[in-house]
Amino acid sequence: MSRRTLLRALGAGAGAAALAGCGVPAAYVAPRDRSAPDRSESDHRLSFANWPLYIDTDEKHPGRRPTLDDFEKSSGISVKYTEEINDNDEFFGKISPALMNHQRTGRDIIVVSDWMASRYVRLGWVQTMDRAAQPHVARELDPLLRKPSFDPGRLHTVPWQSGITGIAYNRKKLGREIRHTSDLWADDLRGKVTLLAGMDEAFALLMLGNGADVTRWTADDFHRMTDQLRTLVRKRHIRRFTGNDYIKDLSTGDVLACQAYSGDIIQLQADNPDIEFVVPQEGAELWAESLMIPNLADHKRNAERLIDYYYQPEVAARLAVAVNYVCPVPAAREVLASSKEKELAELAENPLVFPTEDMRGRLSTARDMTPKERPAFTKEWNEIVGL
Repeated sequence: MSRRTLLRALGAGAGAAALAGCGVPAAYVAPRDRSAPDRSESDHRLSFANWPLYIDTDEKHPGRRPTLDDFEKSSGISVKYTEEINDNDEFFGKISPALMNHQRTGRDIIVVSDWMASRYVRLGWVQTMDRAAQPHVARELDPLLRKPSFDPGRLHTVPWQSGITGIAYNRKKLGREIRHTSDLWADDLRGKVTLLAGMDEAFALLMLGNGADVTRWTADDFHRMTDQLRTLVRKRHIRRFTGNDYIKDLSTGDVLACQAYSGDIIQLQADNPDIEFVVPQEGAELWAESLMIPNLADHKRNAERLIDYYYQPEVAARLAVAVNYVCPVPAAREVLASSKEKELAELAENPLVFPTEDMRGRLSTARDMTPKERPAFTKEWNEIVGL
């Protein structure tokens, strides 16, 4: 079961929209008000909030998390690990009252998608990390993920895992290859294509297919893309807009091609080798879900130690084996490649965990929407998708 088969956010949430529209000045927290006295030296604990199914577990004892257990043993730090994040917007609404009112959240580490992390950073709700205390992060973080537009230098965020939003298709049933995003609009795929319903998840791939530079896309790029979608919807070319239920549609053959997440397809290919995943020639989006330390966290130093621990290539490799997303630590590939276990060595060659140089050259990260842009773009998108 994939973590992304759980409910995912569809565009901007009401809480985020409200803040962006009228509450940002009052909600913004200045740098001087973000930190609290750090209790790490005397209180060897930390609280880590993550998504379900997003860490390694022991097959015989599912309640155990080997990498986390090893951290606790080596560091002496006790970790309270909770799988409480099921949706970016829902979790934002859960902790935003504390953050905007300068109160503790009770969490030392949280993980959210980068498009949502940008809001936390913009609002001043997360702390700057001490990279001097995180040598593995400084050395091992994938260069493709180092400079997101919302957090230059990755000072407030560190990718937990990464992934690609590309195209998945059943090559055997379709009877041909898909190499370009425009291949989805061919007549033989009419009514057999699905796209993601979430605007933030979907728009970059579609813009790239039209030749846009998503690192600095414009309103014209957005409207060109939505005009195209309106035409495709009117012609009933697009079967529907989905959450992660595209996995079932692709498995049953109800759809032959769809917009998809790389991590889902790795798991689907284990049961159906006819399923292919492609990064179109025009490019696809590389995204991340990132670790952050919220304001007034009681154990900032402990949190920084845990984050750095997961950037040791040996630890990152163990996590990659468990979750099958794009590993943000390229050096973990060599760890797996040198393994005597066949399955681990083969994973090192999987381009959906360690993208090839050719694929890497076609991956980019879209700039985030500004608070001013988001309401109108969200309204336009939702009218097309039917939300």
